[in-house]
Amino acid sequence: MTKKIPNFIIVGFPKCGSTSLHYYLNEHPDIFMPTQKELHYFTHEILSQLNAGPQDNQVNQFNVSSFSDYKKRYKNLKDEKAIGEVSPSYINYPSCIDAIKEKLGTNIKIIVIVRDPIKRAFSNYLHLVRESREKLSFYEALEHENKRKEQNYSDFWYYSFNSKYFDKIRVFKDEFNDVLLVKTEDLNKQANEVLYKIYEFLEVDSSFLPKNLDKRYNPGGVFEENLITKFFFNQSKLRSFIKKVIPITPWMKHIKQKMIGKYKKTTPAIDEKSEDYLVDLLKNDVMNLNKEFHINIDDWNPKFQKK
Repeated sequence: MTKKIPNFIIVGFPKCGSTSLHYYLNEHPDIFMPTQKELHYFTHEILSQLNAGPQDNQVNQFNVSSFSDYKKRYKNLKDEKAIGEVSPSYINYPSCIDAIKEKLGTNIKIIVIVRDPIKRAFSNYLHLVRESREKLSFYEALEHENKRKEQNYSDFWYYSFNSKYFDKIRVFKDEFNDVLLVKTEDLNKQANEVLYKIYEFLEVDSSFLPKNLDKRYNPGGVFEENLITKFFFNQSKLRSFIKKVIPITPWMKHIKQKMIGKYKKTTPAIDEKSEDYLVDLLKNDVMNLNKEFHINIDDWNPKFQKK
C-alpha cells in the first residue's frame, strides 16, 4: 500500500520556476502533486513570525500549520509512485531538516532549482512591485534588506539572501542522499531533457511527455496597472477568500495569463549600480557552485566570470 506522504520535495529557490515544474510534473500519471502548490509546512513556525511587511499576513495564511492538515493534501492519492510537494522556503532554513526526516523519512528525495541569482533577485523584486507592495527602487530595496530582516518582514523581501545558494545547497547535500540540482535556464530551453533527468531521479516512466510544456506559469515582468491586473496581482481579502474556496488549477492559470497578457509591458533592465552590487556580493557563491557542484554558469551574468 502506498504511503500517503511525499517521497520527494522541490525546495529551491523563490522565482526560479518551481510553479511551472509543479504543473509539468503533475501531468505525469506516476506523479502526484497536491492542488496547493506551496505548503511550507516544515517552515510554518518560522514564516509565521515574519509578517511585518505590507500584506505579509495575507500571504502567510496559506501555509499549512499541522501535520494532519498536511496529510489531507494527499487524500486523493491513488497508486502514484512519486509523491511530491513544492516549498521553496525549506532550502533557506536548515533547521527544518530534522522535522522533514522525522515526518517523511530519511530517504526523501530533494530537487533544488537554481537560476542566475541576479535575474532571480530582480524577478523577486518585480513580483512585489506588481503586487503594489514594494515602493523602493531596486538598489534602495537591496540597501534596506538587513533592516527589513530586523523588522521581521517576510523572507520574500530578502532579495540577495534568496539568491545565495551555495551554503544552503551544501547543507542539503550533506543531509540527504538524493539531491538533484536543476537550472531554470535549462528547464526553459531544454524542458524535455530536464524532465527526463527528473523522471529518472524519481524512478517513474521517463518516456512521458507533458502536453503543457508550451505553457509558462507565473511569468514575471511588469504590467499596466488597471482593475484587471490589480485584481490578479494585489493582495486583498477578496483574493485570499477566492483562493481558499476555489483550488487553483492549471486551466485557471491559463485563463489568468490570457486576461493579463495584453497588459504586459517590456520588462525593464536591471540598473548597473544594482547589478554590480549583486555581482560583488554573490560572485564567490556562484563560483563555488560552478566548482563544487558543477553548475554551468555560462548563461548567467557574464560579470561573474570576469576577473
